[in-house]
Amino acid sequence: MNRTGMARLAPGIALCGAITLAAIGLQHLEEAWTGRPWLEALVIAILVGTAVRTAWTPGPVFAPGIGFSAKTLLEIAVMLLGASISFQAVMQAGFGLILGIAVVVAVAIGASYGLCRLLGLPKRMAVLVACGNSICGNSAIAAVAPVIGAKAEDVASSIAFTAILGVIVVLGLPLLVPVLDLTETQYGVLAGLTVYAVPQVLAATLPVGMISTQLGTLVKLVRVLMLGPVVIGLSLAMGRDGASRPGFSLNRFVPWFIIGFLVLATLRSAGLIPDLILKAVLPTATILTVVSMAALGLGVDLKVLGRVGGRVTLAVTLSLLVLLAISLGLIRLLGVA
Repeated sequence: MNRTGMARLAPGIALCGAITLAAIGLQHLEEAWTGRPWLEALVIAILVGTAVRTAWTPGPVFAPGIGFSAKTLLEIAVMLLGASISFQAVMQAGFGLILGIAVVVAVAIGASYGLCRLLGLPKRMAVLVACGNSICGNSAIAAVAPVIGAKAEDVASSIAFTAILGVIVVLGLPLLVPVLDLTETQYGVLAGLTVYAVPQVLAATLPVGMISTQLGTLVKLVRVLMLGPVVIGLSLAMGRDGASRPGFSLNRFVPWFIIGFLVLATLRSAGLIPDLILKAVLPTATILTVVSMAALGLGVDLKVLGRVGGRVTLAVTLSLLVLLAISLGLIRLLGVA
């Protein structure tokens, strides 16, 4: 990229960077006040970006940088997340549980998508909600969004409502232990299959017991690995409209950043990424994701969110209940004790 191109992008990127710093600062204040980040910087960045857009519409000079942050930086962040994946972690869970987790994710995505469409949500938003609920919440939504060409409003509303429900799940899930007479092992599997983020799994399982925490974290990590196949599948599905054009391009079907994701995951699993680089890659991916969410927030029209808010809330809630029922079914089917 030449100097002229960088100069065009600078104002918008700087604006997104300022919102990112504010979001990270607010998360630290939240942790100091409550002891844990109930709303992560990723979500706060969307909220702050939306608030800025509501009070002030950025001029044309900011548009190139905001667009670059919302798309290209997000794609780079998704690629870098591949370095957090270790295929060895999958094998520790055992084939039966791995297969069960894959089935739960697949069935939950299909059921959630169907519910969203019945409630009148647009196709792309339905995909976002289904993948967010079924795999790993905000991270899944952020990873799937560039693949399916989701609008900023769809991404922002999906993440906002999923984040709120995620907090409710963390608070309410432990109450099911006495209600359903769950053992620590059963509850660990249930938490790993239903809670959105790894830190939230810790928050939901630590009050129950260390066995629940260890098993829940492992199941959650395996569940996160399902994001790769799902994103590749969506890439292939979205690329079919170009299959009839002459010539073949792998990137037409599988975006470059997904290929990069798989390459980094392979390198990580083979132990070819030094710890020093690994420690820098993951925080970088996190920061780039927050910057992208700030950019998405700056593109949000609150009027659009108001029109879909009730339907998205209902869709996310019903999808979570379906995931919960499927997860309990798997626990009974596998005879987890």
